[in-house]
Amino acid sequence: MVATFPPPAPGFWELDRSHTTGGATPIVSGLTTESAEAAFLRLFAEFGIPAETLSMRYVNGFCYTRLRPLVSADRPPRRSPPVFVTRLVTRLHPEFRRRAAAATRTLSSRPWRRVVEQWKAEIRPGLERRNLALQDVDTAALDDQRLCRHLADLLAHARLTCEEHFYLHGFDLGPLGMLILAGREWGLPPSEVVGALVGASPSTSAPAEALIRLREGIAATGLQPTSLAEVRAASPELAAELDGYLRHRGAVLYSGYDLDTPTLCESPGVVLAAILHGQRERGDLPDPEAVAAQLRDKVPPAERGRFDELLSDARAAMDMRDDNGPLTVEWPIGLLRLAMLEAGRRLVAAGRLTEVDHVFELDSRELVSMTRGGAGPEPAVVAARAARRQSDKALDPPAVLGRAEPPPPLDALPGPLATMVSVVTAVMAELGMAGRDPSVGGDEQGLAGCGIGERAVTGVARTAATAEEAIAALEPGEILVTRTTSPAYNMVLNLVGGLVTAEGGVMSHAAVLSRELGIPAVIGAPGAMVAIGDGDLVEVDPLSGTVRVLGPSSTASSASPA
Repeated sequence: MVATFPPPAPGFWELDRSHTTGGATPIVSGLTTESAEAAFLRLFAEFGIPAETLSMRYVNGFCYTRLRPLVSADRPPRRSPPVFVTRLVTRLHPEFRRRAAAATRTLSSRPWRRVVEQWKAEIRPGLERRNLALQDVDTAALDDQRLCRHLADLLAHARLTCEEHFYLHGFDLGPLGMLILAGREWGLPPSEVVGALVGASPSTSAPAEALIRLREGIAATGLQPTSLAEVRAASPELAAELDGYLRHRGAVLYSGYDLDTPTLCESPGVVLAAILHGQRERGDLPDPEAVAAQLRDKVPPAERGRFDELLSDARAAMDMRDDNGPLTVEWPIGLLRLAMLEAGRRLVAAGRLTEVDHVFELDSRELVSMTRGGAGPEPAVVAARAARRQSDKALDPPAVLGRAEPPPPLDALPGPLATMVSVVTAVMAELGMAGRDPSVGGDEQGLAGCGIGERAVTGVARTAATAEEAIAALEPGEILVTRTTSPAYNMVLNLVGGLVTAEGGVMSHAAVLSRELGIPAVIGAPGAMVAIGDGDLVEVDPLSGTVRVLGPSSTASSASPA
């Protein structure tokens, strides 16, 4: 049976592979669809963005997004209305007038400053406490009824934190978008502008620094541990450092956002390799102040005060931008995964499932019902779902669905609304969220993208259908080739000599991680997963933003300067 991709609802839908790789599980697709729509509904009204919300829908397990118009959202027009009609509507319609007033307040009050401070003082510590409290529940010691209640608690927690995740992105991506938008006015490309943000995200570099401390501590002992147990046994100080690292990161999904990707505590070999063979010491990063000074010299003198203000806001928001995901998504969903695996083991023992991992094919109601011994689908039905979802992952989804919706002409909108629309479109473009034909790139093979770093490297490519497969097979110093990355990759990315992703832009998580960790990378090379074979010898040249396949690899497995 040939899979079809019908539009999920009226309007124009764009494929987003910058965050998801396809084959989404029922629970996560439901969580993100509901929480994203609710978060952006609230955020757009507060910020004065002239759209109702950002809708997210899954078709055959692939994520599509649509900016839902403020009026007549389910009856999209075939062509743009005359400019004079747009001018009248956006100035007379009560909701547009409210949005214009809100946009004016946003641009003058810059609410992200207040929220960034709240993140550090209140929001982040509260999330961490709640995650740890749920993590401290010993699921194996719970009877079925209490496990059922724990799963319900985790589902409710993940629903709230996912909404918080999307809502907070208005306050971290907003100032970044404002800076990029202003840079365009001054003739500064986004790739140069974001270079001034290096070092502004200590949460991104913190795991790598913890791993460096562990590696240095092990070196001081003269031992060569072959397990995490041997690391702990080496000294009380190393045991405390490792246990502290895993307490705050062990239950986090490290290679994706979905339930079928592993947590770090399930991958002790990856943790040990990251400790012993990490490549990155943070000495080769560019000086952000020097980068900022060079950029400032290119800004018209009358605008330099504005540049300083926008850069300050963006730097302040930058740490929250990549700290947000692990705390609100990868950790809560990692906790849910671990509890679901416990439920899956019990359901297999009871003959309700044929494989433990099949628990991820259940929706939230089925999960809770079956865990308490209630009704649910037959094992063969769940197995068929698992097979279907695996086959869906291999599909080649279209970049867009539905009929194109003409955007309103910016010059017909009131000034504050036009600015907010421009910020949203700039952010979505630089995140790499817009759907794109994978055959179209900056070169014939689609091996051109956004370069990150100051030096080229040559090494063996480690390519796999899923990131965890690639990381599991990765030898230290090899080039990781994957579709996309999540913020939690910072826990293992110090293993790689270079990074290539098929999706993403200069503001994507992969780009942020590469900049903060000093990893040479080419981000958003659409042909990477097709043109680069596992084991190929490749050159990653961030200066030109290109990847070259040099041929089948030799036995060497480490990356070297090109």
